[in-house]
Amino acid sequence: MKKIDRRHLLVGSAALAATCAVSATAFWPGRKGGEDSGAADITGRIFPGDGPAKPWKWSKEGFLYVKLDNQRVMCSICPNACVLAPGDRSACRSKVNIDGVLYSLAYGNPCTVNVDPVEKKPLLHFLPRSRVFSIAAAGCNFRCLNCQNWEISQMKPEELKSYEMFPPEVVKNALAAQSQAVAYTYSEAITFYEYMLDTARLARTAGLKNLLISNGYINREPLLELCKVLDGANINLKAFDDRIYRKLNGGRLEPVLNTFKTLHEQGVHFEITNLVVPGYVDDPEMVKRMCGWILANLGPDHPLHFLKFVPKYKLDRLPPTPAATLKEFRSLAMREGLHYVYIGNLDDPEGGNTYCHQCGQLLIERHGYNLPTINLKGSHCKFCRALIPGVWPPETATSAATPGAA
Repeated sequence: MKKIDRRHLLVGSAALAATCAVSATAFWPGRKGGEDSGAADITGRIFPGDGPAKPWKWSKEGFLYVKLDNQRVMCSICPNACVLAPGDRSACRSKVNIDGVLYSLAYGNPCTVNVDPVEKKPLLHFLPRSRVFSIAAAGCNFRCLNCQNWEISQMKPEELKSYEMFPPEVVKNALAAQSQAVAYTYSEAITFYEYMLDTARLARTAGLKNLLISNGYINREPLLELCKVLDGANINLKAFDDRIYRKLNGGRLEPVLNTFKTLHEQGVHFEITNLVVPGYVDDPEMVKRMCGWILANLGPDHPLHFLKFVPKYKLDRLPPTPAATLKEFRSLAMREGLHYVYIGNLDDPEGGNTYCHQCGQLLIERHGYNLPTINLKGSHCKFCRALIPGVWPPETATSAATPGAA
């Protein structure tokens, strides 16, 4: 496969650069000149003059960016479209302009490394009982008030103690841990795109799967390149309302919806997560609209997870999501026509089990990360032979438990 680098994937023409710059300004009114005068908007801003003078050991030239005038550059990985003068740092904190070249500071220096059950991601229709080698680097292109991992996502790479683990070492360690996949997770994988893509390419050649756990805030071109080596994803659809995205997360809804369309078009298995934040994302009508969009654009078979909110970070005074709300939303989504709807962060056997959409029989029984029963024959229901959407082993055993996280 052709190596992706600035020279081959640079969005090069001046006309396109001008168009992108205009689009970015139109998409975020007041991005350079203060806050939007309309609805509340917590979209992240760049950090002028906050970048290092020289690249460090864990630097990598950006794979996709535009060179502008006066040594300025525009990152083209995500819709934030950060325009950086020399010395500036991007809104995600991971990209900097050093002497007119865009660098990632998160390459080979993960701040978190763990072995997890795949169900923790959560991915419930992807190689059940398998082990996943999980890595994360500092940074995020969102500013979620309810962030669950803010200690790493809202930090600069230089501010965290990290492991040294370049792509070959990630693959070596994943194989040594008897993992079936590498997951790019915990913070926001899009912000360490270069590290993720190079690792994913090596992992694929070594027979490992690649999993993206993300907010989905990525442009189409880098996503298409990633899809070539991507086997599964869980994308967090944080709300089905652009206004809420702006004031709760600091992003926009449409780019995330476009990510779902691209993954669906490219045949990548993905599951959808919706964290039900009280007062923001607990409106049944909004959930109904969300399910309608999923059905119309993606079909009924991509699993949807409603997750319980736990008070953290800047929303630590909110109450947890009531169990009744999560159960109501699950029932609503299934009435609307979605086949596989789950409840997460809550001990609810019915909301955690998988049932055949055709005959209703129990297919996968879950108790936390333990799976005592699996009634699948390959990718088919054992009872009615219906094809069950997902990525399944060729032959699935009917007993044994999922190993816990290492």
